[in-house]
Amino acid sequence: MQEILEYRGSLSGMNDLSEEAAEEAETVVLAVTERIETAAVVDRSVLNAVLAALLARGHVLLEDVPGTGKTVTARVIAEAMGLEFTRIQFTPDLLPADVTGSTIYDEHAGEFEFAPGPVFANVVLADEINRAPPKTQAALLEAMEERQVSVDGTTYDLPEPFIVIATQNPIEQEGTFRLPEAQRDRFSVKTSLGYPDISGEMELLDRRANRRSLAPSVEPVVGADTVRVLQDRAEDVTVDRKLRRYIIELARTTRTDDRTRTGVSPRGVQRVFEATRAAAVIDGRTYVVPDDIKRLAEATMAHRLVLTTEATIDGVERRDVIRHALDIVDVPAVSPDAPGDTDDEVADADRDERRQSSGDDPAW
Repeated sequence: MQEILEYRGSLSGMNDLSEEAAEEAETVVLAVTERIETAAVVDRSVLNAVLAALLARGHVLLEDVPGTGKTVTARVIAEAMGLEFTRIQFTPDLLPADVTGSTIYDEHAGEFEFAPGPVFANVVLADEINRAPPKTQAALLEAMEERQVSVDGTTYDLPEPFIVIATQNPIEQEGTFRLPEAQRDRFSVKTSLGYPDISGEMELLDRRANRRSLAPSVEPVVGADTVRVLQDRAEDVTVDRKLRRYIIELARTTRTDDRTRTGVSPRGVQRVFEATRAAAVIDGRTYVVPDDIKRLAEATMAHRLVLTTEATIDGVERRDVIRHALDIVDVPAVSPDAPGDTDDEVADADRDERRQSSGDDPAW
C-alpha cells in the first residue's frame, strides 16, 4: 500500500511536461511491467503493446491458441495496476443483458433497480469473444466505443479507466461467430502471446513449484488514480507533424496495395496516433519518435486490413502488407528540438498531392 501512495504522489502533476515528470512516469510503468513479469511469462514487446493500448484508452484483441496465458496475463495486468477485473466467458447462449446488466424488481423496496453486469469493471476479459452470437458481441463493442451502456432507456457510465481485453482461438472455428471487420477495427491493438521459449517454460515450472495456488497473482504497484494520470500524460505527448504525416502515408499505402480490399481506416489512423503517444510515456519521453510508430505498426494496423481473395489464396498475411508499407514509405527525419512543419507547409503538400493526382499540376 505504501508503494501505491508513493507513486500517486510522484505523478500528481497531470500537466507536468518536464523531462523529470516523463522519467517518473517511465519508472512507474517499468515497476508495473516488472511486477507483471513476476507472474506471467510474456514477451516485453507484446506487454508494451498491451500497456500502450491501456494508456491510450484503447482495447486489446489477443488471438492465440489455448493455454498460452491470455487469461493470466489480463488478470495480472489488472492486479498490478490496482484495477477491478472481471472475466466474461463468451458462449453461444450468452445474452447482451448477461454482459451489460439488467433491471430487476426489488420486492423489499417495491421498485425496479439496475443490476450492473460484469462489463462494469476497469479491466474486462472477454474470453473467446467469437463464440458469442453477433448481438452479444455488438453489446460489448458498443460499450467499448461509447464507454457506457443503455438499459431500458437509462444510460449508465462505465468506470474509468476502462479497457477490454478480448481473446479468440484461431484454430477452432466450429460453433464460432467471426468478428466482422468493422468490429475488429474498434480494437486499438491486436497481438498474440505465442509459445514461450525453453527458458520461459522452465521459469513457469519453477514458479509453479514455489507456490501453493494454481494461478499466480501479484500485489498492486499503483492504483486507478495513477493509471488515469498516466493516461492524461499520454494526451500531452508531442507528435511532430512529419510523424503525423508518416502515419497517414503508411495507412494510405495499405489502401492502395493490390493485396487489400480495405486498408487502414481513418479511425485506425487515430488509434495508431494514440498508441504511439502512450509508447512515448512508457519509454519516458514527452515526444514520439519514428521507432514508436514502426514498433507498433503491425499490432495497431494489421488487423484492420481486409485482404483480397487472391491474396488469401496465395497465403499473404496482413502483416506482410504492413511490412511492405514500412519498407517503401520514407521515414521522416525529426528532432524533438526542431520545429515541426507549419500548417501552411502541410497544406501546400496536400494541395500539391491533389494536383498531381488530378493531373492539374503544371509540371504534368
